[in-house]
Amino acid sequence: MNSTPNIAKEKLLDLLLDVVCVVDKDGRFLSVSAASERVFGYRPEEMVGRTAFELMHPDDWAPTRALIARINSGEAAPDHENRYIHKDGHIVHIMWSAQWLEAEQVRVGVARDITERKRAEAMQATLYAISEAAHLAGDLQALFFRVHELIRKFLPAESFFVAFYDTINDELSFPYYVDQVDTSSTLRPPQSDALTVELIRSAEALLLTPTTIGKMLTRIGAEPVKYVRNWLGVPLITDSASIGGLVVQSEAGAPGYTEKDKELLLFVSSQLAAAIERHRTRSRLEYLAEYDQLTKLPNRALFLDRLQNALKKAQRDQTRLAVLYLDLDKFKQINDTFGHTTGDHLLQEVAYRLKQCVRQCDTVGRLGGDEFAILLDHIGELKDAAVVAEKVIDTLSDPFILKEVTLMTAPSLGIAVYPEHGQDDLQLVRYADEAMYTAKRRGGQSYSIVAEPTHLGPKD
Repeated sequence: MNSTPNIAKEKLLDLLLDVVCVVDKDGRFLSVSAASERVFGYRPEEMVGRTAFELMHPDDWAPTRALIARINSGEAAPDHENRYIHKDGHIVHIMWSAQWLEAEQVRVGVARDITERKRAEAMQATLYAISEAAHLAGDLQALFFRVHELIRKFLPAESFFVAFYDTINDELSFPYYVDQVDTSSTLRPPQSDALTVELIRSAEALLLTPTTIGKMLTRIGAEPVKYVRNWLGVPLITDSASIGGLVVQSEAGAPGYTEKDKELLLFVSSQLAAAIERHRTRSRLEYLAEYDQLTKLPNRALFLDRLQNALKKAQRDQTRLAVLYLDLDKFKQINDTFGHTTGDHLLQEVAYRLKQCVRQCDTVGRLGGDEFAILLDHIGELKDAAVVAEKVIDTLSDPFILKEVTLMTAPSLGIAVYPEHGQDDLQLVRYADEAMYTAKRRGGQSYSIVAEPTHLGPKD
């Protein structure tokens, strides 16, 4: 019998990139083509005699057994996927085509390695998920956590952090920092700050190994360190400015990061940078809508909102609160004499002094022009508001030494207290405003209480 055709057939099978194998009814390999070493990491002789389930991922045992039972019963076998554990330990995704040969009582299967295809599909899904998270994120912390969760599927990211650089104050901050490798310390590895500053300054991605980290630290004039890792960082860039960085680290003994890893992180950083910019823009708009730009105090809308909330709490807890309304005596004359720039500087200094007169839980707001209001939350009795009013009058009556000139002014101030003088926010503000005009008509530099005016008279 001429065996040449069989030899030729075996050589042909060995040239195939897919693995061709024959297994018995129990799934034991009877023969395997040479491609097994490329796909599974095992040579054919290492697989023959072993069952497929010895090499298969345990999570896929049950569905695979059910499918094999149907194939062995003569059902048509659709292509199916499962996972095997490669000889070196990584997961291999396999697409199988199989057929049961009843006469020989064996199953012939062709295994195609689709790991790269599965990775590409998973990567595409992950990139979409990152992009979606970045566009929908309302909270940056939640976004950083979600991104960290997603990229860990593709690269070592047990250590992952986001850094921001404040150019005005020359400060580096880490709004998100996770290190699941070195849990013994909450301190960052000492290499992080120097490398992160260089990353942000250069606005260029840095892909470093423990060896090249030492060279980089020397080049930038930073102190060498003993504890180093694989380090991959990419800048966060908005409007052509580098505002921070995104960094992953892995242990020195682990495989280093690759150019593909860098490409992935660059995509992630572009999505994060856009999300950060949108968040900052939204925050700026919200700030502009709620705060006076000159004095940085709450504006009328925010002051009334806080007053409404304080009233609800006072009604629930049966406590008192007070509204103090004030303006500056002779402010128009100061503006006309020294100009609006000087007037603006005066208002800024008034705002600063007013905040020194109240507790942290109280609110000082600018309602417009030279008119300010103070919300005193949770006071014991009416005289507590009078004590603050006297303090405000004393504080604002001291000379204002500005860059251009030294000015003298004083406030006229009105007080309305809940629940004695009003039940809602607008009512309390209106009554405090009217009381302020009562104090002004009496000469200023004094306060008046709703329905119980008290004139202190000008200071000596």
